[in-house]
Amino acid sequence: MNSAILRKILKRKRSLFQEDLEVRRAEIRDALKGARLLVIGAAGSIGAAFVREVAQWPLGALRLVDPSENNLVELVRELRASALTLPEDFATSAIPLGGPEFDHFLAAQPPFDHVVNFAALKHVRSERDPFTLMRMLDVNVLSLDGLLARLAGKSPPRFFSVSSDKAVNPANLMGASKFLMEQVMWSWSGSVSAVTARFANVAFSDGSLLHGFVRRLEKRQPMAAPVDVKRYFITHEEAGQLCLLASVTGGNREVFIPRLEASHDLATFAEIAVIFLQESGYTPRLFADDHEARLFAAAMEPGCREWPCRFTVSDTTGEKEEEEFVGDDEQVDSARFLRIGVIREPAYDSMALTRFLTTLRQLRAQPVWEMAELVRAVEGAVPTLRHQVAGRDLDGKM
Repeated sequence: MNSAILRKILKRKRSLFQEDLEVRRAEIRDALKGARLLVIGAAGSIGAAFVREVAQWPLGALRLVDPSENNLVELVRELRASALTLPEDFATSAIPLGGPEFDHFLAAQPPFDHVVNFAALKHVRSERDPFTLMRMLDVNVLSLDGLLARLAGKSPPRFFSVSSDKAVNPANLMGASKFLMEQVMWSWSGSVSAVTARFANVAFSDGSLLHGFVRRLEKRQPMAAPVDVKRYFITHEEAGQLCLLASVTGGNREVFIPRLEASHDLATFAEIAVIFLQESGYTPRLFADDHEARLFAAAMEPGCREWPCRFTVSDTTGEKEEEEFVGDDEQVDSARFLRIGVIREPAYDSMALTRFLTTLRQLRAQPVWEMAELVRAVEGAVPTLRHQVAGRDLDGKM
């Protein structure tokens, strides 16, 4: 992404975490020198950003796992074409977390010093039907539980799995699944040193609305965005750096969060769409109707410098007006890092989690999956969930 556009959107010229990285350079080097490291979900936007960061350090072995064969191949090509020196013991496997292939893969490996997990379904629209919702709960919760059970049985590594600001007082089932992901981690923290990071939207990450802005421009289609949904944003580089700092320097049962200010760092998607278009050389032209916006786009001459836009109030299930990083009963240590806060030992309800995992496995074994049963199971395990069904999901919007 054009660095000028990112600077304009984020209102900063350098990485938010650059100083914290510089202060802890020796600590990171000592922790990673000769270490064996496994990255799960390595070829997604955040996973690949982490790989780019961690590959700069003197690792003993690096294993990358991701079900996307194409993205994994491209990541390897990028790494090999860069100035980075990969460890001699470097390999990739195009397999998903949670399947028999992964179980056999893990059993065949010598113990890892660090296991870092980015495998997740991360879209709010994943709750649109019981089939996608079940897959999200399987990947984000059940497969993670199975992974930690296997790691606890070996020489336990340091473990990191990425969370989300949407896990705090979640307004959707995706956020609730991330809350449950954290609970699973804490349930194994007596056997495996577990740490996570909740962070903002990664600007222009694959599948994000901002990534959609780029695609709409390429395909000469109207741009759509909500005017009332505010989000925090970080870059791919910042996402990788935050995960590196958390996974290497974090203590057991800690949550890392970026220190961002609502007054300075929150922005609506519509505001960002305007910045993106202006920095790309276009003037937004607002339309009150999807059909009119599409007609204008279809009739645009090659030299037209106006771009059709549909900015509306959010009216879909699961949208939250503003995201949060810290729960109501959580305390943040702001002294340890310059631009990172650390939450120590967040609350954990072992009985609620055990009931949920048992119920979900029972529901998964049934011949018919009912949306209402899955929602009830999640609601019973996530007391902070504020889920309201609007009767319309994001697949029904432009």
